[in-house]
Amino acid sequence: MPAKRSTSSTATSPKVSLTPAAPVTKGERTRAILLDAAKRLFVSKGYHGTSMREIADEAGLALGGIYNHFGNKEDIFVGVLMERHPFLVVMPALQAAQGQTVETLLRDAAQRMLAELSQNQDFLNLMFIELVEFEAKHIPRLFEMFFPPLMQFALRLEAARGPLRDIPLPIVLRSFLGLFFSYFITDLIMGSQMPVAMKTGAFDHFIGIYLHGILAAE
Repeated sequence: MPAKRSTSSTATSPKVSLTPAAPVTKGERTRAILLDAAKRLFVSKGYHGTSMREIADEAGLALGGIYNHFGNKEDIFVGVLMERHPFLVVMPALQAAQGQTVETLLRDAAQRMLAELSQNQDFLNLMFIELVEFEAKHIPRLFEMFFPPLMQFALRLEAARGPLRDIPLPIVLRSFLGLFFSYFITDLIMGSQMPVAMKTGAFDHFIGIYLHGILAAE
């Protein structure tokens, strides 16, 4: 039975909280209202189809009031991307996942992640704006924010019962996110058009593929 890998220095990192603090001051509340209004418009009309005046109107503010909080429309979009991204709720869901073994922890984490993504499907619109309109220039900031808590989850996998193969933890993490994000996307895109054979027991099969691959034991 392969031995557990040594825990990297990441294991000693303090737990990272991504839960945004509730707005307290009037300025914070106004900023939150602006971000929520901008998100609705960016999702429904796109970035270039949304004007600063429309954001102000949607938020119920005077146009000049926006500039007390944001320098320009891109600043607003970055605020939406960083403060309204679904990973802000996905990460606490992963951190709350329960399981004593690798399989039970992964199963619970995947179910929680899919549940949160299904309730925040509009983030795809925002990510397309980021990739197409901004050529992913803000992605490094997102990565910097999300990678430490994601690695905390990977370290929990390493500590769970059930020896892992000698694969770098970042790859274990990336493959987990990639596989179950693809589960979410294919279900979203194909949905009711999927043949029964693609839907029946799909989640359990995905878990099995992630843990054991697709090759039968010889």
